[in-house]
Amino acid sequence: MKAERVENTAKAGTVDGKRHFITAVIPAAGQGSRMKAAMNKQYLTLAGKPILSYAIDAFEACELVNEIVVVINANERNIFRREVTARRRYRKLKTVIGGDCRQASVLNGLKGADPRCDLVMIHDGARPLINQQLILKCIAETLRTKATVVAVPAKNTIKVVRQENGTAIVDHTPDRENLYEVQTPQSFDYALIMAAYTKAAADGVAATDDASLVEHYGEPVTIVRGYYNNIKITTPEDLMIAGAVLAVRP
Repeated sequence: MKAERVENTAKAGTVDGKRHFITAVIPAAGQGSRMKAAMNKQYLTLAGKPILSYAIDAFEACELVNEIVVVINANERNIFRREVTARRRYRKLKTVIGGDCRQASVLNGLKGADPRCDLVMIHDGARPLINQQLILKCIAETLRTKATVVAVPAKNTIKVVRQENGTAIVDHTPDRENLYEVQTPQSFDYALIMAAYTKAAADGVAATDDASLVEHYGEPVTIVRGYYNNIKITTPEDLMIAGAVLAVRP
């Protein structure tokens, strides 16, 4: 299924004649200590509005996305209202409270999805440069395969190391042709990702991204080719880069 075909049917609210309920889950409860800021990095201003607002706005603008679940820190309800919802009226937005780590927060977000949800897109609140074309590509491929991650080919050579007496020693160098840098959205059939998250919670399995849990339980995950500028704001330098990208966007 082509992304262009998905885009052409967006106004009808259907894909290939089938009506889907698509939920975007945006985890935004983390603190981001590497940013060294006084507040959660997702509320820092980027080109005139909070970083988090860019991700919300992108999914709000997509006619195929029915619902946006933002996972926030329990102590940040007021700043979320002041910095995000007071600035714009959203039709699709609701919030849930996060857990003690990203994995627990995403699970809370999944539990907060509308019962009609059959496809979920999980996107970092600190990735402001997502665009409509990428959202539609993810929807198209996920409807075909049930599990996708946005990723780009690794540009740099990667070394796998081992620790010897506190020193990092190169163990081997994997073939760069087979290495991809993973981004978000990571999109899934809702029942598939919910089952993986629920089982992982019961089994005590931890992962650094959503697709890893699906992989852990033996399900295939497909790559959706992303964009190198779909960066996650992690350091002050990232904020500068994102600002430069936005400055030249149409």
